[in-house]
Amino acid sequence: MPFTLATWNINSVRLRAGLVERFLREEAPDVLCLQECKSPVDKLPDFSALGYGHAVARGQKGYNGVAILSRLPIAEAGAEDHAGLGHARHIAARLENGVTIHNHYVPAGGDVPDRQVNVKFGQKLDYLAAMRDAFRADRPHRAILVGDLNIAPREDDVWSHRQLLKVVSHTPVEVAALGETQEAGAWVDVTRADIPAGPLYSWWSYRSPDWDRADKGRRLDHVWASADIAAAAHSSRVLRPVRGWDQPSDHVPVMASFDL
Repeated sequence: MPFTLATWNINSVRLRAGLVERFLREEAPDVLCLQECKSPVDKLPDFSALGYGHAVARGQKGYNGVAILSRLPIAEAGAEDHAGLGHARHIAARLENGVTIHNHYVPAGGDVPDRQVNVKFGQKLDYLAAMRDAFRADRPHRAILVGDLNIAPREDDVWSHRQLLKVVSHTPVEVAALGETQEAGAWVDVTRADIPAGPLYSWWSYRSPDWDRADKGRRLDHVWASADIAAAAHSSRVLRPVRGWDQPSDHVPVMASFDL
């Protein structure tokens, strides 16, 4: 069952429902995973008129929130509260072919990369450690993990490796924590398997008045596949032009196709 999947931190799905509709019409992924929906589940927009009649979600008012929209039948497959934060940061859905899709919104971590003075940074590291431990206890099988993982792991995943080494999202401690999480599940970074070299970004700050020209981006949004199905992934894309849409999210969709 071939299918195409997209992940997108939408930064308020109710505010940007029109952008989601445009994306679904223009790109028509079979599955769309959204993060930072900032909405209770009962207030989420309905995209069934566009063919996305299947959905699972976890929501919070004005904060966090994850959702999986699908043209294909899906069944909810759990939601983890990693590190016991009480946040809506994970939802899973299972396709009819047995593939489980995990949608994560890892904590951003605040501004100071020191858990002793910044509780948000500690929460981020604790969340990643909980993910790691879960994968060690139960190795993923026929699984895809996507989402805003809020870490740009490679030197070419950021506009300046040297200048961002002490900036949250690219610090060595975060990169190491994400690496341990990935290794624990034997996850394959599908995007970089398809696009192995060169700068690649999925996020550009709102603080930059000319984001496109400055191009100070980071690759914070990821698509991973468990080792047993990674070879079925192909055609990865990062939809940079979406950052230039009217009133955009600061993230853009990341896509991949799977022949399963």
